[in-house]
Amino acid sequence: MKSSGKNIDLASFDSIFSTEETRQGGKQHIEQLSLSDLVPFKDHPFRVVDDDRMKETVESIREYGVLVPIIVRPMEDGSYEIVSGHRRKRACELAEVEEIPAIVRELDDDEATIIMVDSNLQRENILPSERAKAYQMKLDAIKHRGERRDLTCGQIGHKLETKKAREVVAEDAGESPRQVQRFIRLNDLSEALRDKVDKGELGFTPAVELSFLKPEEQEWVEHALDETQQTPSLSQAQRIKQESKEGTLTEETVHKIISEEKKPLYNSVTLSHDTLKKYFPKSYTAKQMENIIIRLLDTWLKKRQQSQER
Repeated sequence: MKSSGKNIDLASFDSIFSTEETRQGGKQHIEQLSLSDLVPFKDHPFRVVDDDRMKETVESIREYGVLVPIIVRPMEDGSYEIVSGHRRKRACELAEVEEIPAIVRELDDDEATIIMVDSNLQRENILPSERAKAYQMKLDAIKHRGERRDLTCGQIGHKLETKKAREVVAEDAGESPRQVQRFIRLNDLSEALRDKVDKGELGFTPAVELSFLKPEEQEWVEHALDETQQTPSLSQAQRIKQESKEGTLTEETVHKIISEEKKPLYNSVTLSHDTLKKYFPKSYTAKQMENIIIRLLDTWLKKRQQSQER
């Protein structure tokens, strides 16, 4: 049996928008809008990809329609800027649906930014660069609102009386303030290095260290990574950062450090047959057992890396 709109982010709408509605007391209404009247959020940090999940959303919309309205705000030129619902709008295009239900609400730039970030952070598989830009946008919006006297009585205003804006962002995202700041540091990386982080070709923690380099020095790192097909360890990234700080970093030094042979993190481990036979059927060969163990370790490693990035 097909799922009835399992890809529509209902929880995100209920928890994010209604909370903002309550605390701001704004007016809203729902209407059917033509896709041609919609424009994407300015500097929207989250990518809309035509992947398998998009295909499932398209199928759901074709069968059931759009179950949860998108959120938009009216613009001066008569168009509507999407605050939340870029994926649903794209799915409607692919499904050849010309209209979409939308909650229309008057929002200023800061209010719209906060709702946009909070609703999209509920998504799965957010790239590090997307999270970095989103955290920065929300941080700037909260700081701006905290400076405005007409909003100091709101929830954000009360939070800022006792907390820094970064702490508010961290609390809302379920992160530590330090981790939020580390993600924001990625915005100081070159686009090429950010892409390598997104692709898993450059570790998150070393990338944070490399974000302190000057633009020219980051170019040296890019060239060294491409030429050596290696990725720097945390200690190597820290050494590059330190030399940059001391003013002694050169392109040759970067290449030399990254080219160094890394010491293995672990010595070889041997498991006896008596140990393994407790976990595998007698019919399994040594190669079959090895393949299963490798898959389990790969799964564990991915979960560990995802945990470190949060």
